[in-house]
Amino acid sequence: MVETASSEELRKIQVTGGSTYIISLPKTWVDQLGLKRGSIVSIVQRDDLSLYIQPKTSETGEKVKKVIINVSDDDTPDRVIRRIVSSYLLGYTIIQIRSHQKRLDSSIRLTVKDFTRKKLVGTEILSDLPNDLTLQILLSYTELSIMDALRRMSIIAASMHRDAMAALNTDNPKIAKEIISMDDEVDRFNLYVIRLLKAAITDGHILKESRIDSPRQCLGYRLITKSVERMADHAVKIAENRLALNLTIINEDLIKEFNKASESALKVFEDSMDALFENNYSSADKTIDLAENTRNMEQELIQMISKRANPEEAPALRLIVDSILRTAEYGSDIAETVLNMTIKDAVIEA
Repeated sequence: MVETASSEELRKIQVTGGSTYIISLPKTWVDQLGLKRGSIVSIVQRDDLSLYIQPKTSETGEKVKKVIINVSDDDTPDRVIRRIVSSYLLGYTIIQIRSHQKRLDSSIRLTVKDFTRKKLVGTEILSDLPNDLTLQILLSYTELSIMDALRRMSIIAASMHRDAMAALNTDNPKIAKEIISMDDEVDRFNLYVIRLLKAAITDGHILKESRIDSPRQCLGYRLITKSVERMADHAVKIAENRLALNLTIINEDLIKEFNKASESALKVFEDSMDALFENNYSSADKTIDLAENTRNMEQELIQMISKRANPEEAPALRLIVDSILRTAEYGSDIAETVLNMTIKDAVIEA
């Protein structure tokens, strides 16, 4: 064995039995994982031809990882939330928020509880004591796959968009306000998918359980979940701009054209997600062409706003048009990512 650095060891390949190639494992690694003679390890070949080795016993369950967040007098609720999010995304299963000097500030305690309930999938309050608050992530990686989480995200986001468009044709503010509250569900699944992707990149078992072909595809899924999350944000913007119009009646012809553009944009989004779930290069390719049709509607919509809407309503209406078009753009972005993930189905390697 030749040591090159604390993080790298060079070992010679040896041959046994005339046809079997072997190398020895680092003793420190074996000791740290409690392995012994007869222990089984799994070996996974990655896209870059490197080998990933892990104990087979790691597949029997997820390791409990705990982190402690010490809160000082200078910490605001937002600062604490940012540390909680980072800890959640890094895969910690127990997150303890602790104050050594005094009782945990009530504003921090209430903010953490509210955030946990609204934004963190599968997370419960394990203990609530005067000077600490402990969160535990109970949902295992195998219970909710990346595909399942993305499917739920996309269904909620599409429903939000439809409801936001329906709110344009009503004077009931409740519908628009409900759409804004639905965004929490999309954010919950977005954070969960990012957490799962981070774990899958470094753990071959989680990668396999997530039904992802290779660590390289994790980047594609990260881009897709971001696009779904942003599409939902624009559904919220449509609802917010509807409220900004003080619920005045929008011109009927405008509503008709808005709905036409919305249906086109939503088809781009939903077709792109179908292409992802079906792993279909051809469908994704067609979806990108469809997105161009939605973009071509922009000029006509802007002209109609100038002719049919009151001048004071024009800014909010133009922002609604922008959000409709962005829905198509994010759908197109998803389709492009699917193309990159499935390109081997459309070419012949020479």
